[in-house]
Parts: sequence; C-alpha cells; structure tokens
Amino acid sequence: MTKQRILFLCTGNSCRSQMAEGWLRQLGASHFEVFSAGIEAHGKNPRAIAVMAEAGVDISKQKSEVLNPEILPTLHLLITVCGHADKHCPLVPTRCEKQHWPFDDPAKATGTEEEIMAAFRRARDQIKARVSQFIRQAAGMPNKS
Repeated sequence: MTKQRILFLCTGNSCRSQMAEGWLRQLGASHFEVFSAGIEAHGKNPRAIAVMAEAGVDISKQKSEVLNPEILPTLHLLITVCGHADKHCPLVPTRCEKQHWPFDDPAKATGTEEEIMAAFRRARDQIKARVSQFIRQAAGMPNKS
C-alpha cells in the first residue's frame, strides 16, 4: 500500500505545522508520510516542543524548514494551518489536493507564562482533534464527537 504524502504548511514552521506533523506521525504513520514546512523558517518554538512532550509526542528532532517547491509534485495533500500560509501558498499540482485547517497562533499569546502555555496546550489539543478526525475520514470510519 502506498502511503499518502502530506505536507503541513505554516508561516514559520515553528508551532502549528510542527504539532500537526507530530500528531499525524504519531497517530497515522502506517498510512501517511508526513512533512511540515513554512513560507519562512523560524526555528521550532520550545513551548510547542514542551506541550507535545507532555502529550507523549517528541517533535524535538523534526526540522524547521522552508517549503521546497520540488516536493509539491510528490504530494497527495497540502494542508495550510494558518491564514498567511493559505494566502501565500504556491500553486499546487492538480494531482495534489489542498485543504485549509485554520488554527490560532499560540506564539502570539500574551499574559503570564501559565496563560501562554495554556494557549499552546489548546492549540495542541485542537490540532490533535483535527488530525484524528482526518485519519478517521481517510479510513472511512464514522465520525466520533
């Protein structure tokens, strides 16, 4: 069985796309080959690494990379996870589906460290729920609430 090749695209490939890549690797590795990239590369956000580790997913070895246009023809699906990436996404080949999964940017959270970490945990949990829903749909399983 050929694995579907999926790329998560964000502005800086530091938080949301990294978390999405980590979740899909963790939950769907047998069916998907997953990558993430950014319109720019900002490096991974240490808070994203920390909240994913809390959930048992190690994203510390994933790379923060700029989108390489050469990967586009090899993809089955490109998923943008922020409005900026969706708006500035390059044209994708016709064989590649494009979806937009908007998530709030936890890196823009303000307040105490506890409040900021809560925003990262909220994003982590929202991304996990969306990735889980995607896996169920891809497998033809019924949606659970």
